[in-house]
Amino acid sequence: YDAYLLSYHPEKLEDTAFIACISALYSSPEVKSLQDFEQHLQINRLQHITSVSYLSFRMCRKLGLDWATASKGGILHDLFYYDWRENDWSHRPHGYLHPRFALKNARALCGDLDKKTENIIMRHMWPLTPLPPRYKEAFIVSLADKYCATKELQISLSQKYRNRFYAQIDKIK
Repeated sequence: YDAYLLSYHPEKLEDTAFIACISALYSSPEVKSLQDFEQHLQINRLQHITSVSYLSFRMCRKLGLDWATASKGGILHDLFYYDWRENDWSHRPHGYLHPRFALKNARALCGDLDKKTENIIMRHMWPLTPLPPRYKEAFIVSLADKYCATKELQISLSQKYRNRFYAQIDKIK
């Protein structure tokens, strides 16, 4: 939970390894534009991918896994440029289709991707999508995504939780 709180202040993160592996992607206009899209009610997509990336980094580093790829995959896993709540059938059903949109956009942004990063992006919605992640790092990003989505919904749906959460974030400042 503390790592999730810290993810709301990327400028305060003292872990240079995490910053080094995401900084080029994170500062790109394509990724920065995600702040304009709502992800889970009151949380924008840029904040969501930052949280997923940072939690994935921390878990993979603790487990001795490929934290750099997990961090990068966390940034790229929801790289799509539309509001999935819009009444637009071109991206329905969103839960099943957006990993393909994100992979296409990630390739446009980064060029060729390694198989592990592709798997992170394509399988992060498991078990909604039928095939499970192939790599441990992809499984961790999928778990981090679900954890962050749960927290984001709590923040958005409960005024009491939201007040407590933002008070805890303010203490970090």
